[in-house]
Amino acid sequence: MRAITVRDRDAGVSGLTLTDMPYPHAAENDVIVRVHAAGFTPGELDWPATWTDRAGRDRTPSIPGHELSGTVVELGYGTTGLSVGQRVFGLTDWARNGSLAEYVAVEARNLAPLAADIDHTVAAALPISGLTAWQGLFEHGQLRTGQTVLIHGAAGGVGSIAVQLAREVGAHVVGTGRADDREVALGLGAQTFLDLDADDLRQAGEVDVVFDVIGGEILQRSTALVRPGGVVVSVAMPPTVQPRDGRAIFFVVEPDRAQLIDLAQRLRAGRLNPIVGAVRPLSETASAFARHRRTPGKTIIRVAEEEEAQH
Repeated sequence: MRAITVRDRDAGVSGLTLTDMPYPHAAENDVIVRVHAAGFTPGELDWPATWTDRAGRDRTPSIPGHELSGTVVELGYGTTGLSVGQRVFGLTDWARNGSLAEYVAVEARNLAPLAADIDHTVAAALPISGLTAWQGLFEHGQLRTGQTVLIHGAAGGVGSIAVQLAREVGAHVVGTGRADDREVALGLGAQTFLDLDADDLRQAGEVDVVFDVIGGEILQRSTALVRPGGVVVSVAMPPTVQPRDGRAIFFVVEPDRAQLIDLAQRLRAGRLNPIVGAVRPLSETASAFARHRRTPGKTIIRVAEEEEAQH
């Protein structure tokens, strides 16, 4: 099968190559998915799990990408809950070969059924961003109706979904980003937008929850805005400062079938719209990874056309 692989940790994005790889093996409780569309995180070439397995052994050449939408083509021993031919989407394991390939082995519990009327390219934009937003706001931030949340990167992949989820639960949303993100963030439902380059963060006032995807100085400055009993939640880095009389949490997103199903239902009902940016073929993955490219929404790699994938 064709896949994007990495072998040299020091090569960075230039080390991404399109190669032939062996068809994956379905272990117990796995399924093999024919990948139609895949998502990736630009920073994942820096993650240790991209290069080593859970025991710390080198696992190169490894296949990056952890979000996928596609069709089940094979069930591993003991696998239940999914069937061959079923459309699915979800999150692959951090320390196994990923979704930037024509086929991938995934634990069945990391996948959710996908309705026929949801496009694969839209579904592939949902797993990491959607689950990160959901878990950050509700599991770790415990955001409730009537509270105020400050969402950094409000027009980005995670932030744009967080804005929509927070508004739907009845929170007051302050979004941040660059000047050209303003219309997107306000259009998604943020009541206030702050330009990180030009505005003073203190204009946000006191907030109950800070949801951070940026880290660094922005994360530190945001901590002072949290009212007593509030929480700072970051996916960028472990917070180094605790809010006064509050909590500071760093977390890594986890697969969750029930949450994926809920996100897909919101998508079908028109209550959630992930922003899909560029859609590129597998052969153009390296240029899509390049960090200097700043495109609105999430870049998706189209691995197979729907009709082609049915054969």
